[in-house]
Amino acid sequence: MAAAAGLSPRLVVTPGRRSHSHGRRRMCCAAAAAAQGERKTTVRSKEGDAVELCRVVNGMWQVSGPSWGRYETPAAVDAMLRYADAGLSTFDMADHYGPAEDLYGLFINRVRRERPPELLEEIKGLTKWVPPPVKMTRSYVEDNINRSRKRMDVSALDMLQFHWWDYANPGYLDALKHITDLKEEGKIKTVALTNFDTDRLQIILENGIPIVSNQVQHSIVDMRPQRRMAELCQLTGVKLITYGTVMGGLLSEKFLDTNVSIPFAGPPLNTPSLQKYKRMVDAWGGWSLFQALLQTLKKVSLKHGVSISTVAVRYILNQTSVAGSMVGVRLGLSEHIKDTNAIFSLELDEDDMNSITEASNKGRNLMDIIGDCGDEYRA
Repeated sequence: MAAAAGLSPRLVVTPGRRSHSHGRRRMCCAAAAAAQGERKTTVRSKEGDAVELCRVVNGMWQVSGPSWGRYETPAAVDAMLRYADAGLSTFDMADHYGPAEDLYGLFINRVRRERPPELLEEIKGLTKWVPPPVKMTRSYVEDNINRSRKRMDVSALDMLQFHWWDYANPGYLDALKHITDLKEEGKIKTVALTNFDTDRLQIILENGIPIVSNQVQHSIVDMRPQRRMAELCQLTGVKLITYGTVMGGLLSEKFLDTNVSIPFAGPPLNTPSLQKYKRMVDAWGGWSLFQALLQTLKKVSLKHGVSISTVAVRYILNQTSVAGSMVGVRLGLSEHIKDTNAIFSLELDEDDMNSITEASNKGRNLMDIIGDCGDEYRA
């Protein structure tokens, strides 16, 4: 395929510095001011494919296993309806998140039966396809996409986010070309990526694949997407959807003034997400430095009358090229609709942004330790 418009000659994105310049911070705050209060955003490819999303996305990884607690299907679907009724109308799932796609299918049918057509139009279901790195034939790709369409009970996927484990195997380009063909046939509305690094995103765009977004890990602790990825996104129009933004709940009052290294002295790290993001804290600078970050976030949260988690998400939504941020939902077990909706009205001023950036920059540059976006899955 011909190279995508705007990408010839080949763009070279250089590694970023660890700290932001004052000029960049001012620019970030100016962009943030323009974005405040925006509940919805539209992500689109250069080719014109587009989908409107809620800027805070309901993440459904937490239904993939009993480690987050056992839920009842009717209660989970009822919870999805409450999120949608509250304006939190975008749901993110994956083919391997246990019954997540099936729950979405039950939910969307409830919406069709019990809610006005206007709400149905607002609801978006984003799913991921995470295949093994086998030969990507047209029939193999289509069978897997059809399986997600059937489970989610939709004629066309709102967004298909593609992941690839092994860059030494170039089959990801074959898969994405088949996915693009399926989009042209009306089975997928928009094509996106998850956990691709900057170099591979650039190659994919140069091959004419109409990418609207890349879902990546991004938090106040993990600022890797702002080192190289955001620069390429600015130049090409691709947006970022972030996960791990509240670090499984670590970025909350629950873990302020605690010492998790002493057994039974603090809240247990009893979910896969808490354990995963505790490892990120260790790589970034350790628990003591993380406590200093939480103290900074607490000061900002008290100033605005919101939670630490609300501040953490707003900070990332204010970053360059970020269209939306994920907040995990434990359907039928706990809810955070009020805190989540507070994100849209929260305005962080320049002093807030600078104090959080300064606290973040006291940790190590994770680009040096882990590598670019998604490299933690390919180490």
